[in-house]
Amino acid sequence: MNTEKIPAKKSLGQHFLKNESVINKIIELGDFSAADQILEIGPGPGALTSILRALDCQKLWLLEKDDVFARNHAQYAEENKLGHMRVFHTDALTFPWRDLRGNWKIIGNLPYNVASPLMWDIVSQVPKLSKAVFMIQKEVAERIRAKEGNKTYGALSAWIQSFCKVEKGFVIRPSAFTPPPKVDSEIIIFKPLPEEELPKHPEYLATLIKTAFQQRRKQLHGIFQKAFPSQYAETIWQQMEIPKESRAETLSPKQFQKLADLLFPIK
Repeated sequence: MNTEKIPAKKSLGQHFLKNESVINKIIELGDFSAADQILEIGPGPGALTSILRALDCQKLWLLEKDDVFARNHAQYAEENKLGHMRVFHTDALTFPWRDLRGNWKIIGNLPYNVASPLMWDIVSQVPKLSKAVFMIQKEVAERIRAKEGNKTYGALSAWIQSFCKVEKGFVIRPSAFTPPPKVDSEIIIFKPLPEEELPKHPEYLATLIKTAFQQRRKQLHGIFQKAFPSQYAETIWQQMEIPKESRAETLSPKQFQKLADLLFPIK
């Protein structure tokens, strides 16, 4: 696929990876095998795709919003009779993640402007996520990896860590891309937690986390009294074994899950 003359579209947040060493390191982190179903988000010119489609794997699905790249990848698959490869000309934010069947490994250079909501959906909606390897803005990666008590710990941190163990891959400088972004990127790895450790009712946990961090400087008991008057009770704090004056940034993902179970018990 000749992509040298295809310019990056600023509207889609495109920055094309060109450093071969970095590309190979990302692929290695995927730890791909013949049994894998692989989904790549935003393949663009195909820096990662060119390696992925040569792998021995069960399926290779691509999600591409750009008209030209989607058409080029589909044409390549057809011309080379790659029956395991399927191209979806779509916005990854609207993709039906819950419909994926079987174990999937997801990889991609995520556009900075959609990375956070996209990762929020993927970790909670993909039924059997095996592993995810994403390239995102370094600052966002640091927020996701942050632990409670850290000033960068927030809703995205608590949410993603409720579903996955988060690991740092490596930092990528702007010079590895064309055009170069204005900030550093980072590879971040998600490894799903055991099923018994996952949130029982994600919809309630999402409501709780978003509500708590919208007013992160305020005490939780005041926030919940106003936000959930019919569910709130002072006895919750004794059961949580934490001061009612606690703030959102002091609670661990597990504590948020317990709090969600206490505030929204399923009868």
